[in-house]
Amino acid sequence: MKESMWGYAIMALGLFAIGIIWFFATVTRTDQHNFNLLRETVEAAMEDSLDLAAYRKDSTIRIEEEKFVENFIRRFSENADLSNTYVIEIYDVNEVPPKVSMRVSSVKSQNFLLPNKENDTFEFDIVNNIDEIIETTY
Repeated sequence: MKESMWGYAIMALGLFAIGIIWFFATVTRTDQHNFNLLRETVEAAMEDSLDLAAYRKDSTIRIEEEKFVENFIRRFSENADLSNTYVIEIYDVNEVPPKVSMRVSSVKSQNFLLPNKENDTFEFDIVNNIDEIIETTY
């Protein structure tokens, strides 16, 4: 009887350990996916929004803000994980020199649109910030 209880305890401990490992692997994988998606999408959108007319005219490297936002939203939505809900906040877009500051917050549950009753705040699972300066060989 005593040996069987030890067996059950070891099996329960093993299942608990597998659950903890699965939880942390899921959170880490989601955070890494969001960060890489954000970084690659910002770089590609900045290169797509380069103002070639200004470069040809006087060799000024600049981006167009509206074109950047349009390209970023399109590219991000094409590759985002559909099980997450994202909030994109673009803080600063400098056209000359090309610089972008933004934050992408994601939450797994779909109930984040309803604020908490006590303090009307939203809680996000993962928040990624990026400040990007264009690097080009032009």
